Amino acid sequence: MNAFDYVQANQPADALRLIGAAPASRFIAGGTNLVDLMKYEVEQPGTLVDISRLALTRIEKTATGLRIGALATNSDVAANALVKSQFPLLAEALLAGASPQLRNMATMGGNLLQRTRCNYFYDTSQPCNKRAPGSGCGAIGGYNRIHAILGASPSCIATNPSDMNVALSALDAVVQISGPNGNRSVPVVDFHRLPGTTPQKDTILEPNELITAIDLPTPKNAGKSHYLKVRDRASYAFAIVSVAARLAVEGGVIREARLALGGVAHKPWRLAEVEKQLVGKPANDATFQAAATQLLAGAQPHEHNAFKVKLAQSAIVRALQTVTA
Repeated sequence: MNAFDYVQANQPADALRLIGAAPASRFIAGGTNLVDLMKYEVEQPGTLVDISRLALTRIEKTATGLRIGALATNSDVAANALVKSQFPLLAEALLAGASPQLRNMATMGGNLLQRTRCNYFYDTSQPCNKRAPGSGCGAIGGYNRIHAILGASPSCIATNPSDMNVALSALDAVVQISGPNGNRSVPVVDFHRLPGTTPQKDTILEPNELITAIDLPTPKNAGKSHYLKVRDRASYAFAIVSVAARLAVEGGVIREARLALGGVAHKPWRLAEVEKQLVGKPANDATFQAAATQLLAGAQPHEHNAFKVKLAQSAIVRALQTVTA
């Protein structure tokens, strides 16, 4: 690990001033991902700006739904009564991630920014366009069992590892961001990027911007949800494939649908046109199978991960069956 300077911020304005004052500076809160990356010398910040003391931990009702502070821990959010009653999909996804010890430290804002778990990204002896732009992608032509089958590019086939991000995508969450040019709101579906030719950019967040909160809008129609995570072992493993599903069904007919996939792309994978086509259809296996086929229609698997196509289709159907059971 390289040497670095350490400073603390007590107000969001202080955090923004400090992050812009030193080159190669990074925010740190729980540190559950950043510290690992520093140990592997994937990340080598010159200054760490500690934001853990900022008053951004509240979980509160708003006129349109729920606002969760960026520094609320994953454990606190998963256990919150408002979250469990109004947005159980988020609580379910958070509890499926990591271990209790990590959830006690990891923050909502940090989880949004969690970086890929691609082995080539972590191994500095291997080529990785995400870590070292222009060096190549070791996973293409290498061992790529855990890698993307949707939305990838010749530059990168890494996946987003977060369970929380998949649930937030299905819940139409909005990220609140503060920066030197003011505040802005970005839907989660637009917050994470596909790799294209710049896979080193995971999100649309600028280096000197701070995530302050996540807003969850109350759904128009009451419904049920389920988060299904398929992984290699029962605990503390990242998803090979995951599904965040929410349906509002009335009289056996789908009135509203949200579907997001994890473990298959550089960002949570969601297609609005598939959701629109579900509306008005009967909530049965034939409808679910058709949606699964559509969601995976553009899949481009590699040598070791072709199994993900059928696995993802089966997981989608099972998640929707669980929601409507």
